[in-house]
Amino acid sequence: MEEYLVPSGDGVAEFVEKRSRFIGRIWRTETEEEAIFHIKQMREKHYDASHNVYAYIIHGGAMRYSDDGEPQGTAGMPVLEVLRREELFNVCCVVTRYFGGILLGAGGLVRAYAKSAKLAVDAAGISRKQVWDHVTVPCPYAMYETLKRTIAACGGQIADTEYGADILLQCIVPHTGTEEFVAKIIDTTAGRVHPTVGESEYRAFAVTKG
Repeated sequence: MEEYLVPSGDGVAEFVEKRSRFIGRIWRTETEEEAIFHIKQMREKHYDASHNVYAYIIHGGAMRYSDDGEPQGTAGMPVLEVLRREELFNVCCVVTRYFGGILLGAGGLVRAYAKSAKLAVDAAGISRKQVWDHVTVPCPYAMYETLKRTIAACGGQIADTEYGADILLQCIVPHTGTEEFVAKIIDTTAGRVHPTVGESEYRAFAVTKG
């Protein structure tokens, strides 16, 4: 199964540049129909805006953008380039602009629309869709901080923490790195901790891009 990045959820961010108000919005959209729905929704919501610029990328499907009346290449393409640079799929971004009376020029427009898209992406967060393994890691209290660092260093995440005589860490680990993850935990704890690998699932979990 393919691995790729998607928005973690919806995101919205806005800023003002020389009196023009820019509102960027991001959605995770599994189909082109969903993307078109959100674009139409924003056009109706912001019917009085100067422009409702958009871009979307569907995994294995369409990639589209629109300047919506801005000079060609100054709006939709910069938004699309942000999505591509962030390596996102199944994503739709609409940037609404309320003109403030001061012209920004071509370069200013490119920078403003790109900034708006990036702020919206940051607000939404990024998840990686791939096969993840659920791994249970029994953890002595004295090793908690060390194991947290080890789990993070291996690309794993702690989904749940149970406190008892020892701590029980319910982790999710990229399937391709599970064997190495288990070996690293055993090595780090000098054999005191032996993780148990459970079920696998193909879905998106939030990640930190590094």
